[in-house]
Amino acid sequence: MAAKASGGVQSVERVFELLELITDAGGDVTLSELSGSTDLPLPTIHRLLRTLVSLGYIRQLPNRRYALGPRLIRLGEGANKQLGALARPQLKTLVDRLGETANMAVLESDMVIYIAQVPSPHSMRMFTEVGRRAHTHDTGVGKALLAQLDNDTVRGIITRQGMPTPTPKSLGTIEELLADLDVIRGRGYSIDEEEQELGVRCFAMAVPNAPTPTAISVSGPVTRVDQAFADRAVPMLEAAAAVISAEMNSN
Repeated sequence: MAAKASGGVQSVERVFELLELITDAGGDVTLSELSGSTDLPLPTIHRLLRTLVSLGYIRQLPNRRYALGPRLIRLGEGANKQLGALARPQLKTLVDRLGETANMAVLESDMVIYIAQVPSPHSMRMFTEVGRRAHTHDTGVGKALLAQLDNDTVRGIITRQGMPTPTPKSLGTIEELLADLDVIRGRGYSIDEEEQELGVRCFAMAVPNAPTPTAISVSGPVTRVDQAFADRAVPMLEAAAAVISAEMNSN
C-alpha cells in the first residue's frame, strides 16, 4: 500500500509539472517541447496528457499541440476569488489611509487579471472592474509582475500578446519596456504614468513569494497621485504586500 501511495503522489506531482510547463510556455506546447523541458520519459508524458485531455484539463488542438483546457477556468476563478478575499482587508487599509482606489491582480495566460478592488471614496477615481483583463506593459500591476521575470520570458509574453498603445504615453517598444523594468527592479515598485488612461497614475508592487505572480496597486487622478502621495504610498504598499505574502504562505 505504501508503494502505491508513493506512486500516486508522484503522479500528482508530474501532472502539475506538466500543467505548469504548458502555462509557462504561454498556454500551448507540442509533445516534443514538453519532452525537452522535463526529465519525464516520453511515454509517461503521453499517458498523463491523454488522461488530462479525457478529463478536460488539457485540449489537443488540430495542429497536434496541447493547450490548457476549459475545466481549469473554474478552478482558476475559484482560486482568484479566494486570493482576492484574502487581500481585501489590506486593500481596504490602503484606501482608508491613502484615499485612492486599491487593486490586486495576477498574471494569467500572459495577461493581467484584476481579482480584487476597494474603490476610492472620491467621485473622481479610477474605474477597473474585478475580472477585467489587461495587457502587462501598460499597467502598473502588469509591469510590477513583469519585473519579477527574466527578459526572455518578458519578450515571449509581449510577442504573444502584442503592445497596444492606448494613450500617447504608453510604452510602444520592447526596448522601452525592458529599460523601464530595469528601473522597476532597482527601486522595487512600478509606475503607470498615464499609460493605460490619460489623467490616471498608478503605483504598484509585486507580492513577494506569491504562489502565483501577484501585485497590488493604488491608483487615482494625477492631480492627487503625485510625488508626495508616492512618498506615503510606497511604504504602505510594501507593508501590505508583506502581510498578503505571509497570509498566502501560511499553512
